[in-house]
Amino acid sequence: MASPLQSLVNDDSRYLKSFQLFLERSSEHQCMRDFIHQQLPDILASIGNGKSHLNVIGVGSGAGEIDLEMLSELRQKHPGVTVDNEVVEPSSQQLHVYKVSVAQKKDIDYISFTWNKMTASEFEEHWKEKKPTKKADFIHMIQMLYYVKDPGATISFFQSLLDKNGKLLIILVSGRSGWGKLWRTHRQELCTPDLSQCVTTEDIKRILDSKGVRYQSYELPSQMDITECFTEGDEEGELLLDFLTEVLNFSKTASPELKADVLKLLRQPDCSVESEGRVVFNNNLEAIVIDQQP
Repeated sequence: MASPLQSLVNDDSRYLKSFQLFLERSSEHQCMRDFIHQQLPDILASIGNGKSHLNVIGVGSGAGEIDLEMLSELRQKHPGVTVDNEVVEPSSQQLHVYKVSVAQKKDIDYISFTWNKMTASEFEEHWKEKKPTKKADFIHMIQMLYYVKDPGATISFFQSLLDKNGKLLIILVSGRSGWGKLWRTHRQELCTPDLSQCVTTEDIKRILDSKGVRYQSYELPSQMDITECFTEGDEEGELLLDFLTEVLNFSKTASPELKADVLKLLRQPDCSVESEGRVVFNNNLEAIVIDQQP
């Protein structure tokens, strides 16, 4: 009898190790950077309403590499502004890396950083207790809506914080990605509602459409080499399988049937292509941009 499956996010150290390997094996950050440098500048150009001070909130900022690139683009579109940047991130390890990057970076004295070691829902509670009148000009939630109990309610809360002309940016895996196929097929076995939702942009757009919320969306093509997943006992393959399934020690704790089904699915054309002896997973993302509530 296989032991009950545990969520990978229960083990911060293994999660970060698998996430780092995922970044090395995928074009995830590159496709985000392409979006940040090509599409995001025009989106950021319209925020702020001519103000000399902008408020930014990063929800699930991780180690901050992507945050700092977005802040750089913001500065180029709004030269001379000062920025208050609220960082919301539950991992102390990731926050530490972010703080080190900030300390080493030059030319960011126009940004003041507020560090919030908390989850999105803890930040929401904290904000409601403080009842600040401050509004945000730009809020970004990158690859984090998997870790909230109610993605729709979380989006509504952060959208309510937007100032006039403010923008909320969400980046998640696309419903047309390999993740979408994997989660649609094995949602019941792999998704633990208390900790992680198998949510794609398809789900988010359905929620927004049902509420009549207008948005723009942008497809971000990305891929990941998962070849080692198919070599029994390969340490890196096991780490990648943990990341793909979001299950801690998936190879060791999943039933043989579930493991075989997942590995078979990962090789299917809906999930991956095989090229030059490598198995390349469809890691496409999608960006969704929401305006302030009318």
